[in-house]
Amino acid sequence: MYIASKERYTIMEYNRCGDSGLMLPKVSLGLWHNFGDTANFENMRQLCFTAFDNGITQFDLANNYGPEPGSAEINFGRILKEDLGKYRDELIITTKAGYEMWDGPYGNWGSRKYLLASLDQSLKRMGLEYVDILYHHRMDPETPLEETMGALASAVQSGKALYVGLSNYDGKTLSQAASILQEMHCPFVINQNRYSIFDRTVEKNGLKKTTGILKKGLITFSPLAQGQLTDRYLNGIPEDSRIRTDGRFLKESNLTPERLLQIRELNDMAAGRGEKLSEMALGWLLAQQEVTSVLIGASRPQQILDNIKAIHCAPFTEEELVRIDEIAAENTASMIMKSQIYPGA
Repeated sequence: MYIASKERYTIMEYNRCGDSGLMLPKVSLGLWHNFGDTANFENMRQLCFTAFDNGITQFDLANNYGPEPGSAEINFGRILKEDLGKYRDELIITTKAGYEMWDGPYGNWGSRKYLLASLDQSLKRMGLEYVDILYHHRMDPETPLEETMGALASAVQSGKALYVGLSNYDGKTLSQAASILQEMHCPFVINQNRYSIFDRTVEKNGLKKTTGILKKGLITFSPLAQGQLTDRYLNGIPEDSRIRTDGRFLKESNLTPERLLQIRELNDMAAGRGEKLSEMALGWLLAQQEVTSVLIGASRPQQILDNIKAIHCAPFTEEELVRIDEIAAENTASMIMKSQIYPGA
């Protein structure tokens, strides 16, 4: 029988989610890759226990997380039923809907029909009466924004979600959505977007700036660029790595000579700070004023323990921040040049 550590809240630090009353751990656990049908259930349990024992209170899911879609919620629901359920009031459990989940015209995007049906399915899979945060998972170019936001508001009004969030939105659409949700008196508190030293999309599409202006939270996924911002690939590709065992999201072709040079330069900088590259990469995100929490993925409990060290990352000097930006831009410039020489590359 699992009994949580009494010291868990002395290990983690927490940030306020925008200007709301909700506090989130600086490091949260994402159940994206390693909680599906192909994963080992006992390892899933140990990942959750290690996270919670070290003050990680937020567990992030989506309707389609697996593989197969829905299986991450089923497996997490089993862990709740057998072990973590007695700590429900200490947990922030989130889910999302917006990508394809079932066949036909009602299992995708952002209609009221899809979002509310998906939420009911997610609650059933996890054995919950409510989730703490329900996200719309991506912008829908066809469904009126008022309909999608109205469905999120209905989820709160029904008691099936406490707060709502938006994922993979840009700054302009975020601003429009926030205005609609405010009129509906719906507690919209957070955005979830990809953000890392290597992926600056939120800086370019206005999301990060708008988040700050609106005083909403920002939680970042893929903060280590699918493992690229670690020392994992400095000396080749390990046989047990994600590239070898999964390959859906990080491929061997992503590790170009230019990218490997970037990784080595960043790794050298981290070593000069007395840190691992992963610590520095997560610490860089947490140093951003707009960032509330970073979502980590893990295949081993030790990875969680290593990543938590980022909350004590050394402050960055202005010179270090400039150099990190320069290193990140080097491969971007190379890719632009390559595309000009080889159109379509």
